[in-house]
Amino acid sequence: MASNSSLITTSTALFSFLVLYLAVSFSNIAAKHRHSTTTNVHHVLHPHHGDLDASNPRLQQAYLALQAWKLVIYSDPFNTTSDWIGPSVCNYTGVYCAPFPNDTDIQTVAGIDLNHADIAGFLPDELGLLSDLTLIHLNSNRFCGILPLSLSNLTLLFELDLSNNRFVGPFPSVVMSLPSLKFLDLRYNEFEGPLPPELFNKNLDAIFINNNRLRSVIPSNLGSTTASVVVFANNNLGGCLPPSIANFANTMEELLLINTNLSGCLPPEVGFLYKLRVLDVSSNKLVGEIPYSIAGLAHLEQLNLGHNMMSGEVPLGVCELPNLANFTFSYNYFFEEEGLCGNLTSKGIVSDDRRNCLPNKPLQRSKKECDPVLEHPVDCYEHPCGDKNAEKHHT
Repeated sequence: MASNSSLITTSTALFSFLVLYLAVSFSNIAAKHRHSTTTNVHHVLHPHHGDLDASNPRLQQAYLALQAWKLVIYSDPFNTTSDWIGPSVCNYTGVYCAPFPNDTDIQTVAGIDLNHADIAGFLPDELGLLSDLTLIHLNSNRFCGILPLSLSNLTLLFELDLSNNRFVGPFPSVVMSLPSLKFLDLRYNEFEGPLPPELFNKNLDAIFINNNRLRSVIPSNLGSTTASVVVFANNNLGGCLPPSIANFANTMEELLLINTNLSGCLPPEVGFLYKLRVLDVSSNKLVGEIPYSIAGLAHLEQLNLGHNMMSGEVPLGVCELPNLANFTFSYNYFFEEEGLCGNLTSKGIVSDDRRNCLPNKPLQRSKKECDPVLEHPVDCYEHPCGDKNAEKHHT
């Protein structure tokens, strides 16, 4: 799907940005903690930076933490951690050191990147000793178990990427105790239970929690976060998209709520997200009409409303959006396409209008399927969170 490629592009762009950003973030974050007014100092993270100075307690603590971690690594098919031997932790593969901001003569462990190493094991409590970490990248491994509460010691942690592993348990509350966190990626794990509303009170730039086992309603304070990218896809969250989504207006660029058991009407407040480039709410239980406010999203490139129970007209204003490249509204109950909406390919827009109730169009629903829905339209002004009686006619 187009939204998946956009997601990959966004992740890659964010990673590239973070590589550059981390050159200054370590010193900047620490400076905030000591209430300094010093301007940016550039410190590049080096994977190999000399032998351990026995007088350096920070590297001594790192040595204890990394050796404890190595003891609970049960499979390392690429021998990524085979050189995790001896006290020179700055020479370990995947371990990145940088000068300590308060004393640039002292080295400390500032980053760990074990992406795509296919390592099996778990995270020991001793990782809390790595209190100077600004990033942890563990994407695409086989780490399992729950996250240790000792991670709350990582007060400088800027990016946490634990995606595509086998972590379990409730949503990790320790995430909420990380004051410097900006980028959170927990997708493709086995986290379950409710999504804590407190997550959306944090000053995050990106939230990826798709493809877990989370079950709850979408929190009413969803729009309180400052994130530009929020991906909930493939969780059983349910409920309606709250009007507070409008609070995302100054930051939100991509909103992906694919297959989250979302119900009710798409709120008109979605149209307030003037920076939005990707909106994908496919494979849910949305009803009602397309809010005309979406016609104001001048930056929108991809709109996917497919596999819902929406009805009414496909508004011309949406089809005329200047940057629209892909518009999918198949498997709904739309009965009319205004103007060029019926021939979007003439404008170079990729479109899919199959399995609706559109007259004179191929591959549509039968009259028997369409009539009950058209006879009982959902009034989104009267029932913004869905008309249960009307929804019965869609099933």
